[in-house]
Amino acid sequence: MKTDQLIAAMAADAKTTEMPIGRTLWLALAGGLLVAALIFFLDVGPRPDLAAALETPRFLFKYVVTLSLLVSAAGLVWHLARPGAAPTSWLVALGAVPALLAIASVVELLVVPASAWAMQTIGKNSMVCMLVIPALSAAPLIAVILALRHGATTHPVLAGAAAGLLAAGIGATLYATHCQDDSPLFIAVWYVIATVIVTSVGAILGARLLRW
Repeated sequence: MKTDQLIAAMAADAKTTEMPIGRTLWLALAGGLLVAALIFFLDVGPRPDLAAALETPRFLFKYVVTLSLLVSAAGLVWHLARPGAAPTSWLVALGAVPALLAIASVVELLVVPASAWAMQTIGKNSMVCMLVIPALSAAPLIAVILALRHGATTHPVLAGAAAGLLAAGIGATLYATHCQDDSPLFIAVWYVIATVIVTSVGAILGARLLRW
């Protein structure tokens, strides 16, 4: 076979394998999101003052953080599902999420009296946050990890961690609708701890299940 024919064959093969993993990831993400949403609405539910909360900047900022995490992690997973990926732009986008949260936390410290810092940080539902976000993230994490097994990632631990970040983004976005602690200080501590838990589980699963 001539070199140009070999290249054409490899390109054709790449095209045939790229779409299935893409569809698999979409289906996995949709399925995991559906299960998480069902669990949320059946067992957790939105906060009773949701309509009023939607008019407050602090409440809406929670979605800015969680949805930014979700989108950037989804892009990272999408690229890491394929061999030899170097998703630098998505890593930069992901790094913007903690930077955004850090800026908001500094602003909160400047506008809130020092006597209220501890109360704003601890909140009312810190333990619930740490339990519910991982619980809501479980189905999306399992679904995305199983989907990644149909890909060919060359970075199994990173891909698993990215799946954990994506799942945590879903869980945190759903939980934010229930959570009545809206301070960026609360998010910077308890949402982050919950996200680290899910991401760590994802990295462990990736190391064990995504190796060739």
